Amino acid sequence: MAQTRSPSPASRHGAAHASPAVIGAGTRIRGRLTGDGDVTILGHLEGGVQVRGELFIGEGGRVVSDVDAGALRVAGVLEGDVSVTGDIAMLAGARVRGDLHGAHVSLEEGADFEGRLDCEFDLPSELGTAATTTHARSARR
Repeated sequence: MAQTRSPSPASRHGAAHASPAVIGAGTRIRGRLTGDGDVTILGHLEGGVQVRGELFIGEGGRVVSDVDAGALRVAGVLEGDVSVTGDIAMLAGARVRGDLHGAHVSLEEGADFEGRLDCEFDLPSELGTAATTTHARSARR
């Protein structure tokens, strides 16, 4: 299945026309990462992340941090709470632990997620009644 990618929020606003910053495989960083453009992490990052563009955690990448970004795609491991202005995509093989807040969230088959979602979404009509009923039962316990 071909995947289309819309420009990151930073790219749409002209802040980042260059290549994304890349933290390569085998690189370990402990500290705060900030920036205006897109960032790809293929290594290990422990600390805060605040980027205006898209944060991509590639296969083999690991981030142990809260994330504030324009958008987020995860194919590796993320442990931390997330707040993005754009979309969150968990790709097949991703492992995400933390609460997520974004405009839209997508999970590919094979992604593993544990946490809370805060986003806009529509349930198919066949799931809408069951989800509402389940939620109402959980609230009464």
